[in-house]
Amino acid sequence: MAAVTLMVAGTALLTLGMRGHGDALPAPAPAPTSHRQPSTPATTQKPKPTGIAQLSAARSVPVFLHIPAIDVEVSLSALGLNPDGTAQVPTDFAQPGWYRFGPTPGQVGSAVILGHVDSYRGTAVFFELRTLQAGDSIEVTLADGVVVHFAVTSVAMYTKAQFPAEQVYASHGYAALQLVTCGGQFDRATGHYLSNVVVYSTLVAVTPATAPAPAVSQGS
Repeated sequence: MAAVTLMVAGTALLTLGMRGHGDALPAPAPAPTSHRQPSTPATTQKPKPTGIAQLSAARSVPVFLHIPAIDVEVSLSALGLNPDGTAQVPTDFAQPGWYRFGPTPGQVGSAVILGHVDSYRGTAVFFELRTLQAGDSIEVTLADGVVVHFAVTSVAMYTKAQFPAEQVYASHGYAALQLVTCGGQFDRATGHYLSNVVVYSTLVAVTPATAPAPAVSQGS
């Protein structure tokens, strides 16, 4: 399985895999320091949320993802780097992964979750990601019990050669979550999808962890 490394805005991207072995899901190396159509066309403009107060949550590993509009309820893995320095992609087609060298969902910055669209066995966890629309909700449960709630702002598709790494991974001054999968035309000659689908979302609410019930004294 061939690995192809792209350079976008000075950031190393990894695209690898063939259908049945792993869809091409880009992720950068760490910085030195329902069947609806996409709600918006592909764009290279940075999405800017409007009317959203500055919200954030403390850093805590994401453990569960819920996307009601497409019936996704799934635990999350963590993605790091391969021994050769390239970025990992999920090994389980049914489980997406959070890119752990970026912010956790709810922190100021761009948290990124990657998942597969399908394999030779059938559909995968993000098969319907492209159908999300502006306003749809995305919920992530963190290891500390906090639930962070995001609202989709836009959905875009990019060819792999034009994948906007800075836009997807860089901080834009607010708590954002990007979901990434493959999409577009499938090239049967190479076994690769030619594009990536990116769902952009913004933090809109934070539900604190539920406090444990106080102990009841059994004394007389």
